[in-house]
Amino acid sequence: MLKKRIIPCLDIKNGRTVKGVNFVDIRDAGDPIELAKQYVLQGADELVFLDITATLENRKTLVNLVERIAKEINIPFTVGGGISSVEDALALINAGADKVSINSSAVRNPQLIVDLKERFGSQFVVVAIDTKNVNGVWKVFTKGGTFETDLQTLAWAKKVEDLGAGEILLTSMNSDGTKDGFDIEVTKAVSRSVNIPVIASGGAGKVEHFKKVFTETQASAGLAASIFHFGEIPIPTLKEQLKQKNIPIR
Repeated sequence: MLKKRIIPCLDIKNGRTVKGVNFVDIRDAGDPIELAKQYVLQGADELVFLDITATLENRKTLVNLVERIAKEINIPFTVGGGISSVEDALALINAGADKVSINSSAVRNPQLIVDLKERFGSQFVVVAIDTKNVNGVWKVFTKGGTFETDLQTLAWAKKVEDLGAGEILLTSMNSDGTKDGFDIEVTKAVSRSVNIPVIASGGAGKVEHFKKVFTETQASAGLAASIFHFGEIPIPTLKEQLKQKNIPIR
């Protein structure tokens, strides 16, 4: 079995790290550069940076901030928010990103997944899927979780794999920020239906939640924000406890 990854996520708004619940009630969580440096020291396997209002504000990702963070870290670095072209992605690679994450732009223009794969390779392309259970159906949402699309989550996950995505970042909006646990139902369904790695996101609140998502689904990584930002579960503690539960951790 491949070893599971633990990934902190920096949700960025106005140059600061923030965290909300169910994509709303946003509060400040600290300086992204300091947090990034801290996570490297703690043994994070990767780092995700999401400029959460770039698409809504119709602007590009904060390239200068990406560059400053990249200089301070030596772990794989995924950047998302406001990326709508190969040129946008190239600017982020030049700033130090190892992978880009696209969501709204992939839904609007699926060809972008193909173009990014052909230019940089599928390992560079992460498609983020923000999903919400609407009347019993898992739907895909875009524009920072504000717009419900007609896409069903499982079908979209299969399609992005076919188009060339190398990884899926799956966030359950129902669970986001609740600390009640990852959404096992949708994570299990998506991770079983594709052959590319799936990062589970939304709802982590304690060590047991990571154990559950790693044993009951085929997710290859667990992503969390507030529990790391506010020191509720230090990454070394999380990794050690998961190893004691016989979960293969990097």
